[in-house]
Amino acid sequence: MRAFAFDTYSQPLHEVAAPEPELGVRDVLVRVEAAGVNQLDEKIRAGEFKAILPSPLPLVLGHDVAGTVLRVGSEVRGFAVGDHVFARPRDQRIGTFAERIAIDQADLAPAPTSIGIVEAASLPLVALTAWQALVERANVQAGQKVLIHAGAGGVGSIAIQLAKHLGAHVATTASVKNADFVRELGADVVIDYRTQDFEKELSGYDLVLDSLGGENLDKSLRVLRPGGKAIGIAGPPDPAFARAAGLNPLLRLAIAALSRKVRARAKKLGVGYEFLWMRADGSQLREIAALVDSGSIRPVVGAAFPFDETPQALAALTRGGLRGKVVVTGAGAVA
Repeated sequence: MRAFAFDTYSQPLHEVAAPEPELGVRDVLVRVEAAGVNQLDEKIRAGEFKAILPSPLPLVLGHDVAGTVLRVGSEVRGFAVGDHVFARPRDQRIGTFAERIAIDQADLAPAPTSIGIVEAASLPLVALTAWQALVERANVQAGQKVLIHAGAGGVGSIAIQLAKHLGAHVATTASVKNADFVRELGADVVIDYRTQDFEKELSGYDLVLDSLGGENLDKSLRVLRPGGKAIGIAGPPDPAFARAAGLNPLLRLAIAALSRKVRARAKKLGVGYEFLWMRADGSQLREIAALVDSGSIRPVVGAAFPFDETPQALAALTRGGLRGKVVVTGAGAVA
């Protein structure tokens, strides 16, 4: 089948003839009708995670899918041929830049019924990231103050809406051209990151969702109230992540060293820091789909590319400047 992969780290994405997916007893074979493009795809291609997330090469990229069920394994329950589904396949089983993919049933959910296939494909990774940060980790409550960086981006555009649904007061950083857009999503306060210093404008926040890292993360710690928390999705990874990932002792030490400074600064300020590496979760996707169908969350697709232009789609995302997600369409052929 047709797919897009890379053979060595930093090599450009290119089309390959990939083997058909093997279907396990708990797997669902999905025809890929649209696939979201994420910064994670580019970071994996560039080799940024090869030490902590090694993958056999060549590797077919792609972490988001929406499509139609073609076959199911013998132990699959709740999915049938012809169902419309969406998913973020688990690590080590990615590969949605292809015509078909086999996905563990635990990672899969029925697609929202109120939106199209392109919009559905844009959601899984970013919506799960927002859910696991705001609901699972932070347990955001009504009336709390939440700062979401890069509000016009893939994660930010969904996180703003989810935080508002949870009843939070939401601040975000964005460019002037996107200020009205993020307000429409629900942001109460918009900081122009080019001309304003959010650290001087904001204080007393319960939670910061940081997607930038570095100096931005350092400043984020200082806008938190005592006992507040910063959750980073750009790093640095922390010891809890290393334990959960089952990394060897040497890598655990290296990971601890990467985040030692930021954890020490957080402790001195009386706040917390956690790194979030989102995981696949079909049950959470079902809750997200319900929020989409109720109108509480709407997907944001900044650009769509045909399957033949998957490398150009990844390049467009890397260049930046787009609202929400990039999606590739039309991969699947009837099997």
